[in-house]
Order: sequence, then C-alpha cells, then structure tokens
Amino acid sequence: MLSDETRERAKELIARYPKPRSALLPMLHLVQSDEGYVSPEGIALCAELLGLTKAEVSAVSTFYTMYKRKPVGDYHVGVCTNTLCAVMGGDAIYDALKEHTGITSQNGVTEDGKVSLEHIECNAACDFAPVVMVNWEFFDNQTPTSAKSLVDALQSGQPVKPSRGADSVCTWKEAERVLAGFYDGRADEGGAAGPASLEGLKLANERGDKA
Repeated sequence: MLSDETRERAKELIARYPKPRSALLPMLHLVQSDEGYVSPEGIALCAELLGLTKAEVSAVSTFYTMYKRKPVGDYHVGVCTNTLCAVMGGDAIYDALKEHTGITSQNGVTEDGKVSLEHIECNAACDFAPVVMVNWEFFDNQTPTSAKSLVDALQSGQPVKPSRGADSVCTWKEAERVLAGFYDGRADEGGAAGPASLEGLKLANERGDKA
C-alpha cells in the first residue's frame, strides 16, 4: 500500500509543473520508490491526481523499460547486450549471470529477493564495454567472473563501489526516489568520467585543438 508520504510527495511533484500531466514520469519513479514497481494502486493514484485514465498511465508505464510492472530485486542488475558490449563479452556475461543466479526470465528475481537481472540495449558507456549496471550505477570492463563476484557481493550485503560515480550502490527504491526528483545529496560523489572517456580530450589538448 502506498504510504501517506508518497501521496504528499506526488502532490509536491505536480506543483513543480505548469501542466499536471507533465509530472507523470517522476510520479511513476516515486511509486517505484515506495512499492518497488509500478503497482495497480500506483497507476490509480497517478490517474486520479493527474486527471488521466488508468489506461493512459499504463500505456506510459509499459512503454519505458525503466518502469517495472512486477517487483524487482533490491539490486537490479542490467547487462548491456547491444552491439559493442555484445562483441566485447556482454552476451557471455548475461548468460553467466543467468546460470549463476538461476534467473531465467527478463527482470527475474533471485529467491532471496536481493538481485534481479535484465539485458538492456545500451548503457551509453561504449568506451567501457562490456558494461554492467546496478541500480543505474556503472561497473565497467566486466567479465563473467567479475560480474558473478559482483552479484555474490550484493547478495551477501557486502559494500559495493561502482567504477564511476557514487561511492557505493544504493537500493533500487533509494535510486528510484532520486529519479523521482528527491535528491539524496550524493551527486558529487566519485568521478563521472574515466580514462577512456578523457582520451579524446587528452589528444585534443596535445594537438592544441580549440573548441
């Protein structure tokens, strides 16, 4: 059941926009931050507050893969299987994690509810391929072995540090709260770019190129 706080936060989101329906995407993230997925109750709340039909809200929540229609794990693992990551080993990583976790379906969850798994089309980090994400945090240059170790650490509750960005991985619900627009004060943690991303800038500086 959605909390009273979530209902109040939803109204706060609506007040940020000149047209109420513009708040739908962050509101869906807010629902996920409470219940872990876009629940029927969450769809009804969005429809009621935004003056939309449940069908309209459902259409949006099923169009974008970032919204889940059933609960995912505390740590949602996404393996890029788009062209470059696949060539560099993404498919092998995904297959290894399916076997390692026993997850056989897209967005499937381990028995302990800790980890869920999906293959995704692109993490927008081709220079670090193959890339795995956990609750949208980057883990670069992965292998089947390192990815399995990562999942083991998540399931056992060990602290896990992404390759770039935040100093540690938060839970799915915590990440969804941030995506809804309620910041956790961690935006400046860690570094946003790695050596591969900065190589072009280095070469440009060496040549004396100007923007």
